[in-house]
Amino acid sequence: MAASLPAVSEAAVASPATYAKLLATALLWGATWIAARVAVSEASPLAVASWRFLLAALVLGTLLVVREGWPRWSLDEWLTLAALGASGIFFYNVCFLYGMTMIQAGRGALVVALTPALIAASDWLLFNAPMSPGKAGGIGLAAFGCVLVVTNGDPYRLFAGEVGLGEWLIVGCAALWAIYTFVGRRGTRSLSPLAMTFGASVTGWLMLTLAALLQGSLFAMAATTWRGWSAIVFLGLFGTALAFTWYAEAVQRIGATRSAAFINLVPVSAVILGALVLGERLDVAVLAGGALVITGVFITNRAGARLAAATYRKENTA
Repeated sequence: MAASLPAVSEAAVASPATYAKLLATALLWGATWIAARVAVSEASPLAVASWRFLLAALVLGTLLVVREGWPRWSLDEWLTLAALGASGIFFYNVCFLYGMTMIQAGRGALVVALTPALIAASDWLLFNAPMSPGKAGGIGLAAFGCVLVVTNGDPYRLFAGEVGLGEWLIVGCAALWAIYTFVGRRGTRSLSPLAMTFGASVTGWLMLTLAALLQGSLFAMAATTWRGWSAIVFLGLFGTALAFTWYAEAVQRIGATRSAAFINLVPVSAVILGALVLGERLDVAVLAGGALVITGVFITNRAGARLAAATYRKENTA
C-alpha cells in the first residue's frame, strides 16, 4: 500500500511527461470508441466488457506485484475501489457499449466531451471549488453544445421526448466519469495510481462478469472474428490498463479539473478515426455542437486555471 499523498493543488506544476501521457491517453480513448463499435458488432456488450477488464486486470495485477508487492488494502480502501469499479467500470461500460450499438462512435464521443465541464461544475457545487464568470460561461457553452449533439441540431427534440436511448446512455457516461474522477481523487490519497486502477478493474470486472453470466453471453463468442477479438484486446490493454493508469497519475499530480480538460481531444480523435475506419459522416449541426462543447471546455479550463492560480497565490502570500 502506498504512503499517504498530499492534497493536490489545481495550480500544481507537473513535468512535461505528465502532459505527454495525458495527450496519449486522450488519443487512446478516442480509438476506444472505434474499437468498441467493432467489438459490439460481433459480441454482447457485457461479454465484451468482461473480457476487456479481465485482460486489463491481469496486466495491471502483474505490474502491481512487480513494482509494489502484493496489495494489502483496508476495508475503507476496498469500499473506495468498489465505488470506482461500479461507477467507472461497470455502469460506465454498460452505458458506453450499449450506447455504441445505437449511435455513431464519433457522435457519442462528442457527447462525452461535456465531461470536463461537468466535472468543473460538480467540483463547484459539491466541493466548493472556486467559480468565476468565465468558468461558468464555459460550462454553459459546453452544455448547449452537448444539447445540439444529442438532438442532432434541434433542441426542441429534447423537450418533445424525441431523444433516443443511445444518446441518454452516452450522457450517462459523462456523469459516471465525473463520479469516477472524484472518487479517484479521494483514492489517490492512500493508493498509488497503479493500485487504484487495478483495484477498480478487478471490482468492475467481477460485476461485469456476474452480469454477463446471468445474461448467458460470457462464453457466447463463437461468432467473434479476429477483428472483434483484436478490438477487445485493444480495449483491455491500451484503452484500460495503460490509459487509466496514466489518467490516475495525472489526477494525482495536477488535479481533476486540469486532467479532465484533455478529454477535449477524445472526440477529435474519435471523429477522425470514425471517418477513416468506419466511414462515419456526421451532420454539420452535430459537428458544430461538438465544436461548441470543446470551445466551452477550453474556456472553462482556462478560466479555472487562472482562478486556481490566483487562489493559490493568495493563500501562500497571506
